[in-house]
Amino acid sequence: MHNRCMSTENLSKVVDVISKQLGKNPEDIKSTDRIVEELNADSLDVIEMLMTLEEEYGVSIPDDVASELKTVGSIAEYLSKQKQ
Repeated sequence: MHNRCMSTENLSKVVDVISKQLGKNPEDIKSTDRIVEELNADSLDVIEMLMTLEEEYGVSIPDDVASELKTVGSIAEYLSKQKQ
């Protein structure tokens, strides 16, 4: 990983949640994938995924932040920063 804020553990946890939510193979999900455009998530998928991640990490993701989290990597990076 080039990003020092994002651990591979964090990324794999996010990928795991996304793959379960969207019924996709985790190996097919890259950190650069855009949730809606490339992984074909609809708004309900996104809401449920973010709620699951909030629960997993024990954090709250404000709506204004959630709307900016467009890629798998950006979600993992945000969650990494919240855990510090």
